[in-house]
Amino acid sequence: MNALTEDDLIIALEKALPEIAEDHQAAATPWNPHDWVPWDDGRNFAFLGGDDFDPSQATLSDEARAGLLALLLTKDNLPSYHRVLAKHFPAFSDWRQLVGVWTAEDNRHAIVLRDYLVVRRAIDPVDAEERRRIHVTQGYRQTPEQVEPLSPLDVLALMAVHENQCVHFIATLKAVANDEVLEEILTKIAADDQQQAVTFGAFLNAGLVADQDATVLAIDRALAIDEPIGHDIDDFEAERALIAHYENAETKTAIAAALADAVKLESVAGLSDEAEAARRRILERARG
Repeated sequence: MNALTEDDLIIALEKALPEIAEDHQAAATPWNPHDWVPWDDGRNFAFLGGDDFDPSQATLSDEARAGLLALLLTKDNLPSYHRVLAKHFPAFSDWRQLVGVWTAEDNRHAIVLRDYLVVRRAIDPVDAEERRRIHVTQGYRQTPEQVEPLSPLDVLALMAVHENQCVHFIATLKAVANDEVLEEILTKIAADDQQQAVTFGAFLNAGLVADQDATVLAIDRALAIDEPIGHDIDDFEAERALIAHYENAETKTAIAAALADAVKLESVAGLSDEAEAARRRILERARG
């Protein structure tokens, strides 16, 4: 079978959009960021007559601070991820049900994390804001060399990997949170990420129906990329060393298994030689 053109592939994927969007809406749980911020702990900074942050106020361990900052800055970088998605799935079309909903849901993650961390004085807010400005300006995959080669299926596979990464990253981070409110916040974020991982996996399954060779190859390419959470944050070497174990062989195996399960890869047959080799690599990763 000849590979579909990108336009034909997007049309094929769009046929699955209503059902997948309906399933996502039924499974997603709405929540409000402001409900989870301990506002009673807040007080003014010097600009409004209070006291600026002092390191002695911090309540987090160095590891927890590094993990939360990596997660926060990743979530801050939402505009870049949105642009990558919108490259093939414009938010002003019917694809708003995917791109718009994902953007709205993911946006609350940075909101609640920053509000919590500032109110609790768990991190230096000036440092966090400066890092946010630099990181968002730099962006995620915002050079022509990084974006232009991405097919629609590449984008969906990258997002499926990314959401699964966040789920596993947060599971490790929760263990060092040492604060019930923060643990609840992380649980809420991880639940969103897990549901989005399922949604992107469903689109990959639809892609398999439309063009199974291209879908398997896209999943293989996405899994081969080694981009742990926080990998692209500038001047972050010390923090990365503290959280290097958050994404290890075990988590990579789990992510590969999740994608393989999403498209029922064990039962896929009739692939080209290249795609069959990719299928075998994915399954090897999934078995660890």
